Amino acid sequence: MAVITVDGVKNRKDFKAFLTFPWKVYRDYPNWVPPLLLEMKEKLNKKKNPFFEHADMELFLARKDGEVSGRIAAIIDYHHNERHQEKVVFFGLYESYNDLEIARALLEKVADWGRKRGLEILRGPMNLSMNDECAFLLEGFEEPPVIMMPYNPPYYNELMEKAGLVKAKDLFAFKMTRDHETREKVRQVIEKVKSVTSFSLRTIDMKKIYEEVKIVADIYNRAWANNWGFVPWTENEMKFMAKRLKSFADPQLVIFARHRGKEVGFAFGLPNYNEILKDLNGRLFPFGLFKLLKNRKKIKGMRAVVFGVVPEVQHTGLAYLLYDQLEKNALARGYEWAETSWQLEDNEAINRFTTSIGGKIYKKYRIYEKKIV
Repeated sequence: MAVITVDGVKNRKDFKAFLTFPWKVYRDYPNWVPPLLLEMKEKLNKKKNPFFEHADMELFLARKDGEVSGRIAAIIDYHHNERHQEKVVFFGLYESYNDLEIARALLEKVADWGRKRGLEILRGPMNLSMNDECAFLLEGFEEPPVIMMPYNPPYYNELMEKAGLVKAKDLFAFKMTRDHETREKVRQVIEKVKSVTSFSLRTIDMKKIYEEVKIVADIYNRAWANNWGFVPWTENEMKFMAKRLKSFADPQLVIFARHRGKEVGFAFGLPNYNEILKDLNGRLFPFGLFKLLKNRKKIKGMRAVVFGVVPEVQHTGLAYLLYDQLEKNALARGYEWAETSWQLEDNEAINRFTTSIGGKIYKKYRIYEKKIV
């Protein structure tokens, strides 16, 4: 009978095994895009990542007969639990072979870790929060993931269900191409909005990146305040994000809207770097950074990560103006398609909006949970 153990990551050797284990899982999955190891190390560094100013985490490795066969992170986000009045322990960074015993052992380890801290619900995956990558891919395995979106073997969903977890929420990803059939209808809406409003639009000023990011944080936190699972970004988290994006953002894909002297909305798009990250195999050095910079002009897709409109102007049609400018800028830069992601399945207003501008659901993701008391 096989011996299964699940132990915390305690040293450099364990941490390296934790980081590199996915390469074993995905060796037969051509659509998987390896994460940048340098970025992953920084993300998991409690001294560098400001997420850990309001969160805690422990990493675990599962071994079967001494061989690493799975990994998982146990996470407490104190801001989430305080804001939503829940006692949740999140699991994240889950990877394993198609082995139910391993899956159960990993999930139970996180559940037990949470119980010891007075928590009552196991939920995930969160990598590390809903402001980061989250959920398991449920539908749409035939295409690779876009930047900062998850990918996983189909069997993960089956393992979760057999381990007793149930659906907490589904997320949608929409895709649109440059020739979507709603173009004329959208144009008419935009002309009407322009005739009755006085918004002005501009692109981000990268020379003032930190000031601009503070504006994004303020609008984002106000616009998304009532969404399921939402936790506001702290100023330090936004600065951390700005640092990461400074080298990779396309300024033409970050657009602000101004009204009566105040910034009231933004659209934030990212080039789909996954199209070229795949060839780097997780390593920027010694030649990966050169390849990245050399090939960035070959990127044909973009991810519309988020639209934010403050509550006072949410029903004015501003979202259409932001989308229109983002699309124009993207087409002028040579992008040919876009993914809008992710969106909550029951956020009917934003889903209707995305459908109205030509988006079609092409991927679905699922967050799981179960009670652990």
